[in-house]
Amino acid sequence: MLHLLDYPFDSQTIMKKRRGLKRELLSFGGNFLDKKVAILGGSTTKDITEILELFLLKNNIKPAFYESEFGQYWEDAIFDNPILEEFSPDLFYIHTSNRNLQYYPSPSSSKKEIDQSLSNEFTRYEKMWDSLRKKYGCLVIQNNFELPFFRILGNLDSVDFRGRTNYILKLNSMFATYAENNADLIINDINYLSASFGLQKWSAPQDWYLYKYSLAISAIPFLSFSVANLIKAVYGKNKKALILDLDNTLWEGVIGDDGPEGIEIGEETSLGQAYREFQSYIKMHKDIGILLAINSKNDLENAVSGLTHPDGLLRPEDFQVIKANWNNKDANIREIAQELNLGADSFVFVDDNIVERDIVKKGTQGVAVPEIVTVESYITTIDKAGYFEIIELSKEDIVRNQMYKVNVERKTAQKEFFDYTEYLLSLEMIADIKTFESIYVSRIAQLTNKTNQFNLTTKRFSQSEIELIMADDLTIKISGRLRDKFGDNGVTSLVIGTIEDTIMNIELWLMSCRVLKRNMEFAMMDALVEEALEKGIKTIKGYYIKTAKNQMVKEFYGSMGFKLIGQEGENTIWQLELEAYQSLNKVIQVNV
Repeated sequence: MLHLLDYPFDSQTIMKKRRGLKRELLSFGGNFLDKKVAILGGSTTKDITEILELFLLKNNIKPAFYESEFGQYWEDAIFDNPILEEFSPDLFYIHTSNRNLQYYPSPSSSKKEIDQSLSNEFTRYEKMWDSLRKKYGCLVIQNNFELPFFRILGNLDSVDFRGRTNYILKLNSMFATYAENNADLIINDINYLSASFGLQKWSAPQDWYLYKYSLAISAIPFLSFSVANLIKAVYGKNKKALILDLDNTLWEGVIGDDGPEGIEIGEETSLGQAYREFQSYIKMHKDIGILLAINSKNDLENAVSGLTHPDGLLRPEDFQVIKANWNNKDANIREIAQELNLGADSFVFVDDNIVERDIVKKGTQGVAVPEIVTVESYITTIDKAGYFEIIELSKEDIVRNQMYKVNVERKTAQKEFFDYTEYLLSLEMIADIKTFESIYVSRIAQLTNKTNQFNLTTKRFSQSEIELIMADDLTIKISGRLRDKFGDNGVTSLVIGTIEDTIMNIELWLMSCRVLKRNMEFAMMDALVEEALEKGIKTIKGYYIKTAKNQMVKEFYGSMGFKLIGQEGENTIWQLELEAYQSLNKVIQVNV
């Protein structure tokens, strides 16, 4: 029944079967990430909350909710609220709409009056966001505004300063500028959602008059889905790679039978144009850091000839891995996962063949498999599914594909060595290990929310929480950037420790999969011990909290010289006396 929550979905069915869906989602148990979400509504939010819970559970996030009383979003944000303070949310979602605007221009309004009203309206929200961030130090998701469902000035409504449409567009632009400059505010774009759904259907005045819902009840799953996508992106639950079939997926025809000259791709036919636009859409994903791979039942020579077609846009070098063979596609995906060092749940598999899709669904748990039908709908089906929701586009995202390509070069170079230590030395690695710097705050927060395998406690932090840690003298916080002769991996490792007298408790230790097995952890440990000694620390305690993905570091502290001092189930506590510490770093030059 969980397929009902896959896009495209049927709103009425989800609303009707919500309780059964929740029971089924909870029946899996175990590996949920618990989060507290405070919903401050300018209209009724009950059904929004219930459907949002379903989409979050599907993404392995188990939410607890606080809901404001009807229309009390401003009061809850600005004034003291002991119940909300005790709830201590991890993030806020402010569900407001154009129904909550305090002023609309009229044909008799002056430009000065309207400009002042715009300023007052924006300032009202700005005070609310600043209040929440100051009191709770967490992310805020805020709706922008949908357009009005009528235009008193007709087409002039979007142009004239007295038009309601013009007014809302300006206000949305002010929200966007603020969010661009404040990473802790994320915009939920209901202006786009309502347009995509159909503005007249979205507005549904009868649902406002009867139930005080600011959107149509049938639109609630689409709104909740959008908010859930933002939340899963915050907590690192996005997909990371697209795996694509070739024949009748990236072009029309069978390359092995028709040859490069027989497939349809390019401007000559309407079908060829559709496939070319789809290739363009796929290639754009490289620019936001999504990895691309091929999984096709084909001979490699045929696959390459299709990818070098003069009218195509995708080229062999655009892909991290090309699996063109006659193996089962689920087996190929497992190999791709191993080569890229990613879990199967990082992938979206796109294939026009319903049988192949079914094999992958059953054979590789966690892979998203969209039900694509005709090439004209490929883009919409993938795009609206929200697999790769972005809350911030960092420099690391833009160069991620190149970093993975360079990792392939490293693996190739490794084959020339019989001794692994000699290979590591040949990389000429240099680590820059420093206390957290403001310039990397965004990347540091991103790492805490995306890194799952080499992560001892998997604690997640927002950017504002990282900023608070940076200002805390009773914490040690170091980040590591690793470079070698092939290139720069960027900031890839973090340690956060809290100080209690002469003891430091390691709250977070993580490392990106990009630098696994490069001995970066030894260099980080040296830097951590050095700073701890400077602060009079004599003992370091480390904690391992088991998750579904971090078992590779189960014995990490033991390998670093720590002694096991406590255990509850598979969760463990380790201790190191600094006077007994001996460095294990033999291959990395460290700059501090």
